[in-house]
Amino acid sequence: MGAEPGRATREVTNPATGEVLAALPLAGSQDLDAAAEAAATAFPEWRRTPALQRSRILRRAADVLRSRAAEIGHLTSLEQGKPIAEATSEVHAAADIFDWFAEEGRRAYGRVVPAGRADRQDLVIREPVGPVLALTPWNFPITIPARKIGAALAAGCTCVIKPAEETPATTLALAQACHDAGLPAGVLSMIFGDPAHVSERLILHPAIRKVTFTGSTAVGAEIAGLAARHVKRTSLELGGHAPVLVFEDADLDLVLRTAGAAKFRNAGQVCISPTRFVVHESLHDDLAARLAKHATGLVVGPGTDPHTTMGPLIHDRRVAAVQSLVDDAVGRGGHLLAGGTAGEPRGSYYLPTVIAAAAPDSRAMHEEPFGPLALLTPFGTDDEAVEIANATEYGLAAYAFTDSLQTARRVAAEVQAGMIAINHAQLVGPETPFGGLKQSGYGSDGGAEALDGYLNTKLVSQA
Repeated sequence: MGAEPGRATREVTNPATGEVLAALPLAGSQDLDAAAEAAATAFPEWRRTPALQRSRILRRAADVLRSRAAEIGHLTSLEQGKPIAEATSEVHAAADIFDWFAEEGRRAYGRVVPAGRADRQDLVIREPVGPVLALTPWNFPITIPARKIGAALAAGCTCVIKPAEETPATTLALAQACHDAGLPAGVLSMIFGDPAHVSERLILHPAIRKVTFTGSTAVGAEIAGLAARHVKRTSLELGGHAPVLVFEDADLDLVLRTAGAAKFRNAGQVCISPTRFVVHESLHDDLAARLAKHATGLVVGPGTDPHTTMGPLIHDRRVAAVQSLVDDAVGRGGHLLAGGTAGEPRGSYYLPTVIAAAAPDSRAMHEEPFGPLALLTPFGTDDEAVEIANATEYGLAAYAFTDSLQTARRVAAEVQAGMIAINHAQLVGPETPFGGLKQSGYGSDGGAEALDGYLNTKLVSQA
């Protein structure tokens, strides 16, 4: 990946080794304006393109992704660090997302409303919002962009996407698949650059009509404020701090096999990662010991090594952030049962960490760790469990394990989260809504609800 003379660049590094992989060219103001204007120019023709034709392009792109899954998965593992099996699986998931939206875009129906007068016809029509700006993170560099691109293109919108500068090759491969599938010029543009400059320049650009962002709550609030200055629609998928409620009648083998395994996926760098294990006091010590044994059995190393089951964090700043949270939790009386330290000096590694009896006022019980840190805290009553689950500003995902239908219904009704999994830990699918409550944002990146965010509703009343 080269850069033209005089253009600013940024190094892309392998988090497993610190090796520089490439010099990434960064967009300047003229490039950003050109991308927005290309989206605006291509929009009228793309919105008129029949939904069936748009669907066929997305389906072809999905097929291209599947044919290149091994190659793209290797790129992801190099620049993001996750194990090669996880990275390759993510490419297939992106293809499934494109397939889903290819079909859902054909069903963006309006409706006929029974009019209040005999001489009038009232129609409700769904129309594409217009050019979309999508801002995506590094932790899932192909599935998160696929959600936003897939929904936008299926709805008839054009799209400018700024992926994370840490993981450019993966998302460029996604754009290449769209191009090779026959996507017309200007319908999808991809740019990289200084995040603050890119966001402000493009959010305020008159061509952009919708902004969709996945990332931290703090940055999401800034983006929402910028968009509000020009009354532009936004959807925000922000931070999370998922509780795992383990009730007295729970199956601990199931908890460990599902939520325990999910905790260390992508080294915990997952917004819906199970993190706060809120466990009935009669099961707390047993689950803590089992989870610690599971953590110490993981093989930590470069994602490109097929034997690796957990890769590095994205960079050394994340290592320092996780260490700070661990030190605080242990200093407040938490029992360190596994990990608790950085891995080998070469690369951004942090060992899978388990802390039992975590104090409620520990920073890690309120701040999203975004790393391989599992905290366990005991509860005595169901009221206490729900209270602990809701004791953060986040409301993205939650998990619960119980054999009681009554308890499951209570969790569904009282736990403040946009997504709740009961007796399993698989919340993500193209066909289901993906989004949160409270400081975890608003809008959806999945299911039929995702398409709504890219469509305007228009009433046509004709006498």
